[in-house]
Amino acid sequence: MRQRMLVAGALTLAMVGTAQARDRLVLGMVLEPPHLDPTAGAAAAIDEVVYANIFEGLTRIDERGEVRPALAENWTVADDGLAYTFRLRDGVTFHDGTSFDASDVKFALERAMAPDSVNAQKGLFEPIASVETADPLTVLVRLKRPTSAFLFNMGWGDAVVVAPESADENKTRPIGTGPFTFAQWVKGDRVEIARNAAYWGPPVALAGATFKFINDPAAATAALLAGDVDAFANFPAPEALAQFAADPRFAVVIGTTEGETILAINNAVAPLDDLRVRRAISHAIDRQAIIDGAMFGYGTPIGSHFAPHHPAYVDLTGRYPHDPEKAKALLAEAGVSGLRLSIKLPPPSYARRGGEIIAAQLKAVGIEAELIPVEWAQWLEQVFTNKDYQLTIVSHTEPMDIGIYARDDYYFNYSSPEFKAVMSDLAATVDLAEQTELLGRAQRIIAEDAVNGFLFQLAKHGVWDARVQGLWHNSPIQANDLTAVRWAE
Repeated sequence: MRQRMLVAGALTLAMVGTAQARDRLVLGMVLEPPHLDPTAGAAAAIDEVVYANIFEGLTRIDERGEVRPALAENWTVADDGLAYTFRLRDGVTFHDGTSFDASDVKFALERAMAPDSVNAQKGLFEPIASVETADPLTVLVRLKRPTSAFLFNMGWGDAVVVAPESADENKTRPIGTGPFTFAQWVKGDRVEIARNAAYWGPPVALAGATFKFINDPAAATAALLAGDVDAFANFPAPEALAQFAADPRFAVVIGTTEGETILAINNAVAPLDDLRVRRAISHAIDRQAIIDGAMFGYGTPIGSHFAPHHPAYVDLTGRYPHDPEKAKALLAEAGVSGLRLSIKLPPPSYARRGGEIIAAQLKAVGIEAELIPVEWAQWLEQVFTNKDYQLTIVSHTEPMDIGIYARDDYYFNYSSPEFKAVMSDLAATVDLAEQTELLGRAQRIIAEDAVNGFLFQLAKHGVWDARVQGLWHNSPIQANDLTAVRWAE
């Protein structure tokens, strides 16, 4: 009898364990975020953990890239496009129990646009002239000029609403209004979040989730096969996709991203400040060979910093066809020989594998490239912040981010009055046809200036347990939105 009871008890425990597993998700991620405050850092990995899960903004971007209400339940726009009145949701609280109201929105926006702001996308807030609180649930934002993308911009992770009581602690203990609360961060391993029982909206299906950091492609494959992780929204091993597609335990979804993958060039460092040298590098690159060799055929060639799925996309891949002889001629015209350059490579496989291929392509035209692997924190410090590099490979996953080429202090060290004028005109127009024309001009300018080596649009490789539902198939923004994720019965 005692043996039967033990067996029954073991079965009960197993059933309980299974039930618990079905309301929790372990999601693999390639990169660990440097911190967890999306308003104070450029790393996409920050938003991949906290966007829509822990933090929310006035608006939010959905899987289709459309603007939806978030903390603002609705809004009105003045006829001249210079004033937005947001009606806020009532009864919202932050995770620490403090109340949310119009004063928090005013604080968050003014903090982001302040002269000493450390927001990585400070340009999103530059059009704002003032933020006024008509009453606790009404915010009036006045603009300096009509800004066609303003509602979309307010849906970025950089524009989430933070509270004055907790803003300084968000890097290590994020306090938002979202459907999940921060549980713990085990550095070098994982971040855990838990369902917010006091959430203002419908409760999420998951009781909790773990973001597990695995940047090695082989280890990511093994973790999925062993069941140590349930899903990779951005799987780093495209060579293993066929294996997972043939296994009925898994779902494999190939989607689109906003990730323009580039060979970024420091335009201020000689001889890379010479247009002929940058054009030589562009002609040395064989995009399809990089896609085939580093991404196993997954990726779309690009000739400028713009997503091919966007209606305003201009195909400029023919501007710099793979032409080693042309590259050699341009280097000779610039008086450059025996050129040695370094390429700093962050951890993602597209960078590490792509770097080896690009180094071989550069060598074929007489450029010796030293490959320098760096960790993500090093890349952010050395390349993005201090501009201490010559070449690097990275995917820019921010949505509609061609405007970064208008920033004087951006890590490309590129400056073009013509490009800035186009961006200024674009921000002020609400006419769709005119926007399309201006976006085409912008793409052509940076292509002609060979600002960077434009490689390919990163595909989204999703691999997860076939019972998992609700993960995004496409990535219009950098996010792992778990609000609709559930396990199938």
